[in-house]
Amino acid sequence: MKPSTTQRVLTLSPMPPEKCAFALARYSRSPDSIRDSIEWVRTHDSTKFLESFYFQYGHASIADLGHVALCFEGISELAATEIEDEQLWDGQARSSRYQDFSKSGFVTPPEFDTSQAAVYQEAAAELLAGYNEIHAKVFDHLAGNLPRPETMTPAAYQRNVKARAFDVARYLLCFGIPTGVGQVTSIRTLERQVRRLKASEYEELRSLASEISEACAAEPCVRWNANDDHEAVAPTLARHMDADEHVRRSREDLCAWAAQNLTAAYSAASVDHVDLIKPTDTMTDIVATLLYPVTPWPYRMLYEMASSWTTARRNEVIDVALQSRTKRDELLRNFRSEPYVFDIVMDIGAYRDLHRHRRCQQFRKEYSTHFGFETPALIMEAGLSEMYGQFLSRASNTATTLPAPGAQYLIPFAARSRFLFKMDFAEAEYIARLRSGVKGHFSYRKIAWEMKQKMTSIEPELGALMEATPPWVEDPLQR
Repeated sequence: MKPSTTQRVLTLSPMPPEKCAFALARYSRSPDSIRDSIEWVRTHDSTKFLESFYFQYGHASIADLGHVALCFEGISELAATEIEDEQLWDGQARSSRYQDFSKSGFVTPPEFDTSQAAVYQEAAAELLAGYNEIHAKVFDHLAGNLPRPETMTPAAYQRNVKARAFDVARYLLCFGIPTGVGQVTSIRTLERQVRRLKASEYEELRSLASEISEACAAEPCVRWNANDDHEAVAPTLARHMDADEHVRRSREDLCAWAAQNLTAAYSAASVDHVDLIKPTDTMTDIVATLLYPVTPWPYRMLYEMASSWTTARRNEVIDVALQSRTKRDELLRNFRSEPYVFDIVMDIGAYRDLHRHRRCQQFRKEYSTHFGFETPALIMEAGLSEMYGQFLSRASNTATTLPAPGAQYLIPFAARSRFLFKMDFAEAEYIARLRSGVKGHFSYRKIAWEMKQKMTSIEPELGALMEATPPWVEDPLQR
């Protein structure tokens, strides 16, 4: 038989997101070639199609076929972390290892009045000055104790030492430091992201969500080709991105239930800073995960507590979480289960790095300084412990005088908090292998190593399959 000469792989040039979604959706519903589908879309209204099939009939997979590239500039690190909190998300934020933030200034929470803003700005400026001073001193300490290898150029040596010094100095950056984020998401993920941000407790996030809607209704701000068609980015999407009231109200309802039904006696217990549980009951796991972000207690305690309850009491928590749900709302992410649950106390700097691992379900408690601060070994080796501690103490004390949630903008990256990561074994193996390497930051290296140890303790055969580099194996000139 003579081989076919028909082209089997066809590439498409960039298209407006809603046009692309329309073309590919029609392609799946027609025997036509993609060439014919695109020509058909040129003469038909994508708005009417999306209004009917996506927003009215709920064919959500259509919205996965169009992608939007967005960049956020001049936003706070706190806002960046919240923006990135999507599982199906592709993006990058500015690196605190490779960029100098000493002259970046800071974002002032819009919730503050004039006097509160002045107090915040003075404290944030002092932290930035400390960041600059600590970086210079740690750089000098490293340069004086780490000879340049003959195989390394002076320029590469300077870059590596500077990056390691930033690894330490970044602990004096606070959540109010401005940064930039670039992301590429599907229309469906963008809709979910904006609806979540519009329901945020932070005014900065709510206003950013409104700006995203406005940007989608307008033409692109930056063009690759000046001759591209002048049309809005995603005008249909812009009309449907209302606030996710279910997320907001369920949190409020669970907070109220916990305050009325759980006693402070539970708070006395403690667990390891890297704790691993393999839940055996799905309903109990869901209840513990629902209560985790709205209580001060670790997951293990909540799981054991819920295990002792009657089925009716566990159902009560679930009913509280779902009472605000409408037909449009998906189940909260708290209902998603994975075989392994890591409850980790770590500094916010490390969390920002581990937060990038999307193949797991992630939850956090309210940011605070309740667990104290991380002190890098290099701070002690360089004789900077007193100076470092004073910077952190003054910032923490000032934060306690400011109202929430704006006070969280003054929390330094050195502050420890509690975070929940639910994952399968493949993701646990990947994190342990990748994040324990000598090129990584010392803080998450210790966590990745401990994750392997915890897995080995409950799953010896699987733990033996996990490769991880011990944190005491170091090579400071690798990055």
